[in-house]
Amino acid sequence: MFKELVVKNRSYRRFKENYFIDKEVLKELLDYARLANSASNRQPLKYMLSNQEKENDKVFASLSWAGYLEDWPGPEPGERPSAYIIMLGDTTITNKFYADPGIACAYIMLGAVEKGLGGCIFAAINHKKLRKQLAVPEQYEILYVLALGKPVEAVKLESVGEEGDIKYWRDQDQVHHVPKRGLVEIILND
Repeated sequence: MFKELVVKNRSYRRFKENYFIDKEVLKELLDYARLANSASNRQPLKYMLSNQEKENDKVFASLSWAGYLEDWPGPEPGERPSAYIIMLGDTTITNKFYADPGIACAYIMLGAVEKGLGGCIFAAINHKKLRKQLAVPEQYEILYVLALGKPVEAVKLESVGEEGDIKYWRDQDQVHHVPKRGLVEIILND
């Protein structure tokens, strides 16, 4: 069951934009992150939520989409995320967030998959633009943006080939292929 969630938890970049995600669903996903492990139990992560078109447009305009797909500027209107979670680090609590953001992102995204949703975690963010657009107070460091929606694309995992290329790609049917290293390749002392 858990492995199935992990396998389904891909970086989706095309969605049914008109599929509405209620704020209560977003809050439920954040509750998973709230309950997650936190370095020294500081719990420095804070969040902003967006599920309305005008605000979503502001977030969308601050993101860089799919670096390996150089000729693809991102999803077309109609295929954009229907919600976003902006993850912030509260610098009045600490300026070192350690593994907290990664753990929280994983819990949120696994929870989204469990609900039949999908998403993509963004670190390629125009921080200055997003801070201005959403009026993010200076005490908060913008860490990640999680784009969420009902996926409309197929993502296929496959083994990394002999050449070692790990770049994801799309085929003529718009299936998104993601090469993954084998288990034997990542264990050094077996």
